[in-house]
Amino acid sequence: MKIQIIMGSKSDMPVAEKAKKILEEFDVEYDITVASAHRTPDVLKDIVEKSDADVFIGIAGLAAALPGSIAAHTIKPVIGVPVGGKVNLDAILSIIQMPPGIPVGAVGLDRGDNAALLAIEILAIGDKKLMKKLEDYRKKMLKKALSK
Repeated sequence: MKIQIIMGSKSDMPVAEKAKKILEEFDVEYDITVASAHRTPDVLKDIVEKSDADVFIGIAGLAAALPGSIAAHTIKPVIGVPVGGKVNLDAILSIIQMPPGIPVGAVGLDRGDNAALLAIEILAIGDKKLMKKLEDYRKKMLKKALSK
């Protein structure tokens, strides 16, 4: 099982780092690449079509077309992460307002961590060990919340 993280630019790395931290905590294999929906569309298509990933995470700001562009080239689940900046609403709407037939899951602004967790939940449907890790993670969160 593998996750492919694609960032629209290197400046999105702080958001990808949040995802990376979670994926490493759960021992889930991943790759991180940079490809732009607008500046390098052929490179993006090639990455998606050649990837052996089970789930894709697209991280992008501004027009945030990247997750939708990823979804156009695969039938595997795609999770979009809008990156905060000067035009937050544009990034959010670009990800959540996909046309019928090409869905993209979405998480909140800069929530690379939630994107990773959602990807893990998708993978855990067919993996009891991963499901157990998620249950333990939630229990840890509960204890932390109650201790405050």
